[in-house]
Amino acid sequence: MPWIVLLISAVFEAIWATALGASEGLRHLGPSVTFLVALVVSMIGLGWAAKSIPIGTAYAVWTGTGAALTVAYAMLTGTETVSFWKVVCLLGIIGAVVGLKLLPEDADSSPDDSEGTKVLS
Repeated sequence: MPWIVLLISAVFEAIWATALGASEGLRHLGPSVTFLVALVVSMIGLGWAAKSIPIGTAYAVWTGTGAALTVAYAMLTGTETVSFWKVVCLLGIIGAVVGLKLLPEDADSSPDDSEGTKVLS
């Protein structure tokens, strides 16, 4: 469930980022309200998910997914140009996010290291 909430909050991150751009510096009421509501929902979701997912991983997934969705939406609506290399980079971001999800939680710890810190010998 925390991963689902994290991904939903990343969608809201893309919404608030897009609304922030549309608000033209918070000068237009509709996009400004959308920005504020989506920002709050996004942060609450990130905070809740980070209770179960390490914050570094949660933040990387949240920002990566939100950024990729923001750029993809901008390309679909024509506000940003589409290029082969932009698509390759977006696929790289998505691949990295999926990789963070698929890695075991203790992938970096050694057998002598149950706390996640390096043991010096």
